[in-house]
Amino acid sequence: MLGSGVLSVWERSSTARVVPSARPRKLAKVPFAELADGRLQGVVSSGSDIGRVYVSSVEAGTYAFACSTNNNRPCGGARGSFCNHIRALIGEAVLQYGVERVARYLKVEVSDGEADAHTVTGAMTSTRPAQGESSAAAQVFSRFLRHLSYLELAPTTAPLPEMQWFPTTRTVA
Repeated sequence: MLGSGVLSVWERSSTARVVPSARPRKLAKVPFAELADGRLQGVVSSGSDIGRVYVSSVEAGTYAFACSTNNNRPCGGARGSFCNHIRALIGEAVLQYGVERVARYLKVEVSDGEADAHTVTGAMTSTRPAQGESSAAAQVFSRFLRHLSYLELAPTTAPLPEMQWFPTTRTVA
């Protein structure tokens, strides 16, 4: 806590707290979903080609959407409405973060208590979202690959070089 001279355990460590998933989810279809940069964005596996993934996103407030392959080829199903990749992304985000958090982040009006992924998707599609640009696809896919690289590391408590910018101690004046 700044000013009191007392730091909590997580403030003294080099790790960040991880918010547990609202419910367990299967990572095979949507291995990466995040609420970041004013969008729900993530990586969705292709249903027809095991070697292909799609980078999908929905912008908060406007619900502008984009879906393209990791090679920046546009999704054939995202023509004027949400494709199956975006619908899968929304469903998995609701499992990971909870319907209330996803709806609040995307600025979707849903009734309390009975909302689910279909309710959130339906509320967004009823406003006729526009197809946006996939300019963020490269950044989202790059973050996904970086997250995958962490899975290849052996478990250790040693610091990671790319995380060295985190302060290890904090002096309080």
